Amino acid sequence: MPVLVSCFNSLTIMKNGFILILCLLTGFASFGQGEIDYQNKRLINSLKKNGITGFSRLKEINSGQSEIQGKFFSLLNKSEVSGIQYVFIGRVNSCRAGGCSISGSTPSNQESEYFEYLILYDSDKTVKMVEVYNYAATHGYEITAKGWLKQFAGFSGNDTLEVNKNIDAISGATISVFAITNDVQLKTKILKLMN
Repeated sequence: MPVLVSCFNSLTIMKNGFILILCLLTGFASFGQGEIDYQNKRLINSLKKNGITGFSRLKEINSGQSEIQGKFFSLLNKSEVSGIQYVFIGRVNSCRAGGCSISGSTPSNQESEYFEYLILYDSDKTVKMVEVYNYAATHGYEITAKGWLKQFAGFSGNDTLEVNKNIDAISGATISVFAITNDVQLKTKILKLMN
């Protein structure tokens, strides 16, 4: 928003149509999702809390999985971190309230909000922990609660995750609950297929 305010202040001085268009495009571009910031302070702190002191200890292992929003990593020195072997860091697009006009489709950036999270896996590629470190959506913040996220621990990909069955629903966070549940399930299955 500060970009737009400063631009409109310049317009009162210059009154040039070209500057107006340039300012509007710059201002609206700042609202886009952009790329995942793998140096995000909250992400780095989350990794540190779990014994991973930096990306120098991680090796990217995506192996051609360019269609996913995020990256898989393997720990280079497993003995440093108790029980953790793999890390997924990624983003989930979830529909805005009233968005996602086509049911069952993947939301586009224009009709979605997002959150960024990490999944820690053991050497068997079983979920040890899920943590949402950047919640950029307007509704459904309740899914960031550690107590609720503990439901994913132990998920191995051999069964399915279902909201209202083995994952608790949250009133007011329905869209986010389904989005993270589906994504944890998908990312675990992708990791299982990697060598």
